[in-house]
Amino acid sequence: MERCDVVIVGGGPAGSTLAWQLQRAGMEVVVLDKKEFPRDKVCAGWITPAVVDALQLDLDDYARGRTLQPIHRFRTGLIGGDEVLTDYGSTVSYGIRRREFDEYLLRRSGARLLLGEALESLEREGSDWIINGHLRTPLLIGAGGHYCPVARRLGAALGVEEVPVTAQEVEFELSPAQAAACTVAPDTPELYFTPELDGYGWVFRKGGVLNIGLGREAGGKLGDSVAAFTAWLQQQGKIPADIPQRFHGHAYLFYPQRRPRRVVDDGVLLIGDAAGLAYPQSGEGICPAVESALLAAVVIRAAQGDYRAAQLAPYAVQLSRRFGPRQAAPAALPWLPVSTKRFLAGRLLGNPFFTRRVVLDRWFLHRQQPALQTGILD
Repeated sequence: MERCDVVIVGGGPAGSTLAWQLQRAGMEVVVLDKKEFPRDKVCAGWITPAVVDALQLDLDDYARGRTLQPIHRFRTGLIGGDEVLTDYGSTVSYGIRRREFDEYLLRRSGARLLLGEALESLEREGSDWIINGHLRTPLLIGAGGHYCPVARRLGAALGVEEVPVTAQEVEFELSPAQAAACTVAPDTPELYFTPELDGYGWVFRKGGVLNIGLGREAGGKLGDSVAAFTAWLQQQGKIPADIPQRFHGHAYLFYPQRRPRRVVDDGVLLIGDAAGLAYPQSGEGICPAVESALLAAVVIRAAQGDYRAAQLAPYAVQLSRRFGPRQAAPAALPWLPVSTKRFLAGRLLGNPFFTRRVVLDRWFLHRQQPALQTGILD
């Protein structure tokens, strides 16, 4: 039976970032993922400068043969309402394609990759985990997204007490005719909130690629919302009429949560979407995924091979320090009529100052948040 220092289940940004850090610390890391890479991933697809810095990305190297679209402006509003254009005059984010970005990070990690292999069996033997009958490790990392099997092992109550956000998205290369019919500027993602204020849709052109999607809290008919949103975009002349009909789905949890997932136990730890870390206003998962992996790397190295729950517990503390309390507070003003919410949202989203300082700077760009200090390897 093969043995390694750590097995990471999930090869997305969280898993690859942790693998990268632990490999650099001299640990033998295996990443297990049920998908072959490159693979498509539901995501609008942009990264902030904070992500670039945290990952120590060489943008010139990354841009060779990959999509890297500078973002200078945003167009925002309510679906069917007025729009506000916010121009920063400089690059505030970068558009990427997740199939390229995730594979780049995974290959860069230096870890041994077991791709196309799902987690089929998991047994506890002493202080070790036996994975799929052929892999033994003292430390198991859940980085497999909302439905991560390691998270389920730790008691994640999928569909019971958790209320996820669900999203549908399509990304495709524009034909010359489609490009001519698309009025979305490449450096200007467009973000439109739903009338019910429980989600938002986006349309983002990254060079010759167009990404369209919508995410909202579970409970509504997502497919109907997506269809209505794309029809509205077409009526406005923003996107071509002949877009692909098949949208891909995804689910994730906002941070904080009503019933926070347990993120550590003896010999096991959750990072990224498996831990439920998406930003509550924007739904962005890449930055918190990367930062959770960096925090986990510090705790794992400090444990020096002792992976009892008490030794891994500082990770949960660090999550709270970075992202705030893990237990969600009661919803504010739950009694407020929807019509009143729509009126207030229309007034606020139509205000250029509020749009820039709150919606974009705080909710989507997180410009107020200081850089993560972890003492990671240089």
